Amino acid sequence: MENTNEAVEGEGEGDACFEGKSDISQVKKLLFRRMLVGVSDGRFFMGAFYCMDKQGNIILQDAVEYRSTRRSSPSPMEQRGLGLILIPSSCRISCHVDCSIDEHLSLLSLQAQK
Repeated sequence: MENTNEAVEGEGEGDACFEGKSDISQVKKLLFRRMLVGVSDGRFFMGAFYCMDKQGNIILQDAVEYRSTRRSSPSPMEQRGLGLILIPSSCRISCHVDCSIDEHLSLLSLQAQK
């Protein structure tokens, strides 16, 4: 099955994106998928989606931090391994999840219900 990236935009300020039982089952389908999360200071974190609380905070497992280097170097991005991290919803600006086309369409319908 073909893979694509699904963007799930975070509103921040403690919003609970997933409230109903069907929404919870949709989030459960994301467990242990690779997720790329952007935060407000320009960094990105890549890791396996571990959980999300009612406030929209995300925990990533085996996370790696990517940040832009402003000094001249062969690589424009630095990376470092972090392990298990919590990303507050107030800092999150974007989430991208690796998923199939069918799951992509399912998640789009979830966003349309908001």
